[in-house]
Amino acid sequence: MNPIEEKSQFEQRKLIYLDLNFQIICAVALIAVLGVSSITPAFPSLAKELKVNPSDVGLLITVFTFPAVVLGPVIDILADRWGRKKIIIISLFLYGIAGTACAFSRNFNLLLCLRFLQGIGAASLFSLSITLIGDLYTRNRHTTAISYNTTITNVGTATYPTIGGALATMGWYYPFMLPVVAIPIGLLVLFALKNPEPKGDRNRQVDLGNVAKVLKNRKLFGLFIASAGNFVLLYGAYITYLPQLTNDIFQASPVTIGMLLSSVYVAIAITSSQLGKLARRFKPKTLIQASFILYALAMLIVPLMPNIWFLLIPTTIFGISLGISFHSIQTLLANLAPREYMTTILSINRTFLGLGQTLGPLLMGIVFVLGGIYSVFYVGVGFAILIFFVFRYCTCI
Repeated sequence: MNPIEEKSQFEQRKLIYLDLNFQIICAVALIAVLGVSSITPAFPSLAKELKVNPSDVGLLITVFTFPAVVLGPVIDILADRWGRKKIIIISLFLYGIAGTACAFSRNFNLLLCLRFLQGIGAASLFSLSITLIGDLYTRNRHTTAISYNTTITNVGTATYPTIGGALATMGWYYPFMLPVVAIPIGLLVLFALKNPEPKGDRNRQVDLGNVAKVLKNRKLFGLFIASAGNFVLLYGAYITYLPQLTNDIFQASPVTIGMLLSSVYVAIAITSSQLGKLARRFKPKTLIQASFILYALAMLIVPLMPNIWFLLIPTTIFGISLGISFHSIQTLLANLAPREYMTTILSINRTFLGLGQTLGPLLMGIVFVLGGIYSVFYVGVGFAILIFFVFRYCTCI
């Protein structure tokens, strides 16, 4: 590459980085990933203060992620008809008001209702932020914008648990105040975002007609199951019940819990950045299968750790597993998907991902009630092995 081309690429990246539209989009994406990882370090304290059974605390995640599963397609239709900007503004204000109200609730049932409303606000934020990048940037600029946005959201998800843990040392409700930042971002979108809006509705009947065809493809169905499996394990075992384990067994402070949860996301980010090297040596299918073996190993050794800082070993292994699996699934979906079905396939995959986020805390909560905290991780081992074999069977043809 000659110096002129290098300079041109540098200026291109610099222009995107300094573009106010792009900065607003990144702010919206950061809000989208705030809702879970920032509050989980406070779960043990919350359960104690509100006299809630620890097995029920996971409902705070379930009611938050559930609206995205059910309302995601509806909100996409409204965004096409009314405009993306209007939907994002409404979503941010609902997210900010309901989320901040959670900090002032001292009744668990009310807290669940407010989290559900916050989840409605969150349902479309991340997908629409990616859609806006597609609306505003093309070709190389689109790739650069996606890369920057991914890096920024990875930094957010990696730091939110530590921030939430630090706030939780002052009281369980302080991390729930973080969504207030969605309100000024909503105002920023209202007055400063300049984006083109879609002209005419997408053909939703074609999309719906494609769903049945896609689900009949066994290889694609295996990838959808793997996507759901990733997030059953992440949201069910690690995000919801690792804080409880560290509190019960090691009497860890919220800050320490937050740091342990952050280590998962740091490992994900580092692994994702190096995945190209692995992809050159191994097929995506092989990497996905290996990731579920690593999941099983990570959860198997959690109850064996003699010291709280030894838990960094399984959390790092878990993060590596998710970093490998998530991006390898995206690669295989892109390789297997006919171009005319790509939108439908990505939408179905997001639905399965959301199902994993929603069902994980529920399923592991039942396990916790029946067998205690360690059983969550032992059942997680069995679940990871089950997904390994289901995925292997679905993709063996």
